[in-house]
Amino acid sequence: MSSNAATFSAASQVVARQSDFFIDRHVLVAGELDDLYPVELAKVAAQVQVFTTHYGQHLALNRFDAISSHFGAELSADDVKDIDMVLLYWPKAKAEADYLMAMLMSHCGKDTEICIVGENRSGVRSAEKMFAPYGPLNKYDSARRCSFYWGRCQETAPAFNLNDWFRSYPLTVGEHTLTIRSLPGVFSHGEFDQGSRLLIDNLPDLTGRVLDFGCGAGVIGAVLKTRYPDIRIDLADVSALAIASARETFRENHLEGHFVATDVYAALPDQYDFLISNPPFHAGLKTFYAATEQFIEQSPAHLTAQGELVIVANNFLQYPPLLERTLGTVNIRAKNNKFSIYHAKK
Repeated sequence: MSSNAATFSAASQVVARQSDFFIDRHVLVAGELDDLYPVELAKVAAQVQVFTTHYGQHLALNRFDAISSHFGAELSADDVKDIDMVLLYWPKAKAEADYLMAMLMSHCGKDTEICIVGENRSGVRSAEKMFAPYGPLNKYDSARRCSFYWGRCQETAPAFNLNDWFRSYPLTVGEHTLTIRSLPGVFSHGEFDQGSRLLIDNLPDLTGRVLDFGCGAGVIGAVLKTRYPDIRIDLADVSALAIASARETFRENHLEGHFVATDVYAALPDQYDFLISNPPFHAGLKTFYAATEQFIEQSPAHLTAQGELVIVANNFLQYPPLLERTLGTVNIRAKNNKFSIYHAKK
């Protein structure tokens, strides 16, 4: 991420065109932010705080004294007591946008102003209708295939309770039935994806210490811990919403695990006997491979002497050459018309 204006996202460039909205305001930035524009915004605003559910973004923003960054699944009312303006970068998941608006308007309170910006293909055009329960929202700018809205919360928002936002669904694997709990914006929210199903059906026997990397709602980790109760399992993800969901999934199924918010291996100094993953390849609206490539490239330092790595990936993704360069021989444990299971040993 960079604070250089030339590298600002299209959405942030549109925000910069409307900087008068933020002069001398106490601004809270939230949502699908993928640059360091809040640092630039701090030059005109009285105060800038950022709420992010993305751990890597939090690390990048936390380096700057001009702003303060909050990482987590939820803000408290104390965190926003001085806020009079919210700048929301519209997320790609409509349910996550609803979640963020409900939380922010509940905690920030009546008369808080809001600016919403997003790429048109993200569904930002639905912002007016979604914000209607809180007050009017009007479009003020449209450029670079993005839209910019301003509005004010004129109604008292209902109290926000995180537990109300979890969605549950049953998952039967063999003789075990689990309850999966997930928050909006989390991978496989409310459903079990085919890639994860193929992965758990084609794993080697697990022992020792295991990492579920990019854990999402904890689906894979919960199956592993149920199937192999003696393993010590860490569940890691860059998303606070995912970590909260995985923790809730384990609580619901009376399972024990350790949950780590991390940007790839940043908060994972230890070694594992098994690295297991259905790695993400999307970040927001963009296709994004860097995190998975880093996960593979740095895996030898995080595997024990006889450690093993098993991932599922779309067939079109070119991970086998990278796995071979990093770990040597790669076996395909299973394959269908969409996914492959790759298995490599240190």
